[in-house]
Amino acid sequence: MTTKLIHKTIIFVLLLAFLIPSISNKELVFADTSDLKVTGTILHLREGPGLSYPIITTLKEGDMLTSIGREGDWIQVKAGNDEGWVASWLTASINEQQTIDKTVISQVDRLNIRTEPDIASPVLGQLSTGNQATLITESGEWAKINWNGLVGWVSSDYVTINETTEKTTTDPVVEVSTTTEPKGTTFTILVDTLNVRKKADLTSKKIGTVSNGQSFKVLAQEHNWVQIQYNNKKTGWVYSFYGTFSDSVKTTAKTTTSSSSSSSTSPSSSSLESVTIIYNGTNLRTDATTTAEVVKRVDAGETYPIVGAKDDFYEIQLEDKTAFVANWVVSTSQNTVVTTSNTKSEPRKKGTLNGLTIVVDAGHGGNDHGTTGQRGTDEKDLTLKTASLLASKLSAAGANVVMTRESDEYVALRKRVSVAHQHDADAFISIHYDATDNSSVSGFTSYYLNNNQKGLAEAIHNGLASKINIKDRGTQEGNYLVLRENRQKAVLLELGFLSNSNEERIITTAKFREQATLGIYQGILDYFDANE
Repeated sequence: MTTKLIHKTIIFVLLLAFLIPSISNKELVFADTSDLKVTGTILHLREGPGLSYPIITTLKEGDMLTSIGREGDWIQVKAGNDEGWVASWLTASINEQQTIDKTVISQVDRLNIRTEPDIASPVLGQLSTGNQATLITESGEWAKINWNGLVGWVSSDYVTINETTEKTTTDPVVEVSTTTEPKGTTFTILVDTLNVRKKADLTSKKIGTVSNGQSFKVLAQEHNWVQIQYNNKKTGWVYSFYGTFSDSVKTTAKTTTSSSSSSSTSPSSSSLESVTIIYNGTNLRTDATTTAEVVKRVDAGETYPIVGAKDDFYEIQLEDKTAFVANWVVSTSQNTVVTTSNTKSEPRKKGTLNGLTIVVDAGHGGNDHGTTGQRGTDEKDLTLKTASLLASKLSAAGANVVMTRESDEYVALRKRVSVAHQHDADAFISIHYDATDNSSVSGFTSYYLNNNQKGLAEAIHNGLASKINIKDRGTQEGNYLVLRENRQKAVLLELGFLSNSNEERIITTAKFREQATLGIYQGILDYFDANE
């Protein structure tokens, strides 16, 4: 028995000796499983996946983490002996050499930056046309951005998002306590009176007040606080909820002009420095017309110096030559939309459209064909022909005309509406042709949604009725997005049924388009003559 016991003891000792290094090796493996590092100056480790959860501890830039789970934009990690949740946008993979940075470019003026991805949430600030921000994340139809240290949500329908590959950099947002220093930014007060404090804290000493409409140079931002310069170079902090940001206006004039623009009637460009493209695939042309040859296609966010202006186009400098770009697809260094001499400041005379801005929207386009007629007519082609003819009539009467599309391209509905908002349009006219399963249905219809639009719809409809000879279906309420989301006076016109082969034969003729556009023009003229 003693011998057997000795043998068992020896075997146990040998097994134990064999297992101990293995356990040690496993511990070493676990110790080396860190796959993330902290990229923010500080990062809070929280008890749950969200900013409302209590803080367990505070991590520093460069601290190593081991990821063990994920929920949305939050990562469950192990940090030393602690386990909790961190914001994913303040971490980076230790093996990742590059990240894809995304830039958000605003396509409209006064785009609200909100605290949450919801139109009912409070507004933190606003983007102007062409402003560029860093994309943090996307959620449905919303994009979370960092703009000069201000973090919030914007509607992705009103922005262009571009990708650029760069080395991983620290993006101190949301949980980072560092102060950012925006370049060339002003802050405008939107409330009657706002307290200026010594520090970025509500408990800090009040050192002054500022008033509604006043604009100040932004020196720095810290979370939801803005450091401004006021009262003879004094500095202090105000709460950003009660104002809006915009790019500083540059006043240095360009002195270079080109021979092609010097002799033309051009918009004022003496105080403009550059344009920023706000749509991907924007055409740069050889001359100031939408029929000129395209020399280059460029994407949103690209900036070019202005060397002149002609009609509704800017002449811009490329590397080895100049080109023209339409003023409605860019923002300028002053964040203004420059138009021809027919601006709203000029008094309008009856019988003319001088001083009015009218957006003409050719329905559908690109991969959106609209309806297709019994005889094979694509609605998108017919709307563009009609819209172009209407635009020429309105321009001849003195209006500043902006088209939502000038070629066979797809333009999102919300972007069409944003064009009207961006140009503060006096009228938005959307051109369409109708269709239904019943091929015997015919006629034209004018749609509106609210009382602000009804008068214009009725006037245009009456103008159409006096010029075209198809069935009059009257004015009707229509819950279309381009009407529902439009702050401007907006009308949607259905100029006959392509699903009716007899009517298709009529409404696809040049004669019909001429009469229809004449009727629309007359209706617009009558409306503004009656509502001076």
